[in-house]
Amino acid sequence: MIRTAKALLMGAAIATASVAGFAGSSVAADKEINIGWTAWSDAEAVTKMAKKLIEENYDGYEVKLTLADIAVQYQGVAKGDLDMMMMAWLPGTHGDYMEKVAGDVIDLGPIYTGAKLGWVVPAYVPGDQLSSIADLKKDAVKEKLDGKIQGIDPGAGLMRLSSEAVDKYDLDDYELVSASGAAMTAALERAVKRNEWIVVTGWSPHWMFGAHKLRYLTDPEGALGGQERVHVIAREGFYQDNPEVGAFLARMYLPLDELQALMYDAQETSYEKAIDKYIEANPKRIDYWLTGKMG
Repeated sequence: MIRTAKALLMGAAIATASVAGFAGSSVAADKEINIGWTAWSDAEAVTKMAKKLIEENYDGYEVKLTLADIAVQYQGVAKGDLDMMMMAWLPGTHGDYMEKVAGDVIDLGPIYTGAKLGWVVPAYVPGDQLSSIADLKKDAVKEKLDGKIQGIDPGAGLMRLSSEAVDKYDLDDYELVSASGAAMTAALERAVKRNEWIVVTGWSPHWMFGAHKLRYLTDPEGALGGQERVHVIAREGFYQDNPEVGAFLARMYLPLDELQALMYDAQETSYEKAIDKYIEANPKRIDYWLTGKMG
């Protein structure tokens, strides 16, 4: 069973531990925190925001970001090679990863809720021809799509679920294309500019919903799951070694619509500028995250 931050606060004794990170340093000795992340727009937004707030508000901390495949992150946190990750999609998408490490990680709670996975099409694709994943079996639809579904990183939980959806809907004639998240959005951009049909593996929150008029295909079989929560998970002993930072992370929570707006702003400017803008616009919320005091 995963131990929560509340359980730690109520009953755990404060202890110190030296855990070697990817950078080869002891967190307890020099206050270095190593956060794993993947180049997904939501992960980049919350991870870089946490880095900025920790370094600027808690004395002596240096935060390093380690770019890694999602499966490697779970293993890294469980082994203590990473201090934490901020993109655990639960209960469904990363359920298999979490099950393997549940006894070796601490759950600091959700950073946002209402997340969703699915297959996405541009709004100009006629709904009377393609509104459901089941409609992909139509020969005319398959021809329009050139028999392809544009995916993301092969290690992503969304790709595992998408592969299962291909089987569940008997779409063996389709190619589920693996690529980076950036390659997926680039393919979507090209299709929209040309007014072409495309199906991409998508999720909310994502900046692409601010950039384009899109819709999810319905999933009557429930192959891609329902709404999800995105959690912060940390290595054993992280909360005891870093009680102030652990409490900050347990309080950090963004409404989905605000996160999505921040992500779109980041695409138009940069993540650094968008994060600065969000912090400036939400001083009471940021102060609560940092201090626990209600403004």
